[in-house]
Order: sequence, then structure tokens, then C-alpha cells
Amino acid sequence: MSTAPFAAALLDPDRRLPDEITSHTARHPETRFAVYRNNVMVSLIEALRTRFPATERIVGDEFFTAMARTFVRAQPPRSPLLMSYGDHFPAFVKAFQPTADMPWLAEVARLEAARTRAYHAADAVPLAPADFSAIDPDTLGAMRVQLHPSAAIVRSQHPVVTIWAMNSGEAPLGLVDFGTAEDALVVRPHLTVGVLRLPRGAATFLGALQDDATIADALGAALADDESFDPTATLALLIGSGAAAALTPAPEAAP
Repeated sequence: MSTAPFAAALLDPDRRLPDEITSHTARHPETRFAVYRNNVMVSLIEALRTRFPATERIVGDEFFTAMARTFVRAQPPRSPLLMSYGDHFPAFVKAFQPTADMPWLAEVARLEAARTRAYHAADAVPLAPADFSAIDPDTLGAMRVQLHPSAAIVRSQHPVVTIWAMNSGEAPLGLVDFGTAEDALVVRPHLTVGVLRLPRGAATFLGALQDDATIADALGAALADDESFDPTATLALLIGSGAAAALTPAPEAAP
């Protein structure tokens, strides 16, 4: 039989059981199917709960469960790999009407999704400070930086790092200025996923590096974007965070 009716009935308790489904132990398998349906829904909600713990803590267990159930029914998994399920959850939260008065909630979910992707990203040995100091300062600007496979930049018009940290146990609860924009670097150079709040202009710099700009061009883009950008501090952050995985000369600079 087609799997579409089965999948639809599996996620929607208001749908009738497909006629093709039978049970060798019961003439009417509705009860057994209801148990199976409930187990599937609970498993998918738990997968989202595991991936978005700070989001759940903000809204509470009951609200999160209802929101996650709505998401599961609207966007069931397309892959058997549940570690990637929920990539579209932040966009869903952003459009979810009951959270309209919390526009920063979707940004927290986006940061948590980036953390999960970083955890499962490919391993790579990050560059050490000595790798940078070995480069002639006169040619460093012409180099390109390949960021670590786990590196992601999350830009937000809200204090996303502060809110996430307070609801993940990384920082104590306190007053939050919801009008403050914060950008984050998510990276896992070794075993632990790190979330770093970026100084002004740093997200533009790192984004330019991701787009294959040279260090000099990336610095220029960041300075044009924010005149308070601190190149020295940002280069130190790039090196110290383990976000740099390789240095290569630009083609025109290669011998």
C-alpha cells in the first residue's frame, strides 16, 4: 500500500486508520495503532526537546510540548537521522503566532540548532597561534582563512547569546536588555561546542572569510560595516577560538 495514508494517520489523531492496516492479534487494530502513533509523536517531541533545551526552559514544558507537537504534524522528519530533525524548527517558531510577543525566541532556537550541527560536524585540527605567527606580516593580509567545518555565525537583532546563556546554565539569570543586538560564533574545534559573543563588526569579518575573502578584504568589509570594529581583537578571537582550520594564499598572491 502507499505509505502516504499511513504517515498522515500516524501524525494526525483525527484521521481514520487506513483500511489496509490489520493486526494478527486483533480484529480492529485501532487501539494498537493509537499506541504506536503516541510513541512516534513522543519520540519526535523528545528529539526536539533534546535539541532545544534552552527554548523549552524559556517557554516551559507544557507550552514547548504543544508547540513541538504542532511542528511535528506540520513538518514530519524526512530522514531517519533524528540528529538533524528540527533544522526548520527556528523558522517555525518565528512564524508561530503564540510566540509573536517573543521575537527573540526563534533566534535562541536558531543558535541551539547551530550548536547541534557544530557537534556533528566533521573534525578538523584548528590552526595554532604559531601557524599565524609563521606568516610574514606583509603577506598575511593576502591570505585566505578556511574556517573550521563546525563554525557558524548567528546574527541577531536581539541579545541571543545572553538569553541562551541564562537558560542553558552558562550564565546566571539577570536583567536583559531586549533591544541589544548580539552576534554569535558557534564552533567545536575539539570536543566541546563553544558559543562566543562576537564584538561589533566581527560577524561581518568572519562572514567575509566564509565567502572566500582575503584577510585584508574581510577586515575592510568589517570596518566599512562598523567603524568601531577592532581588527586586533577580532584576529585574536579568530585564532583563540579555534575557528580557523587552514591558511591559503590568494591565487594572485601565490608564487
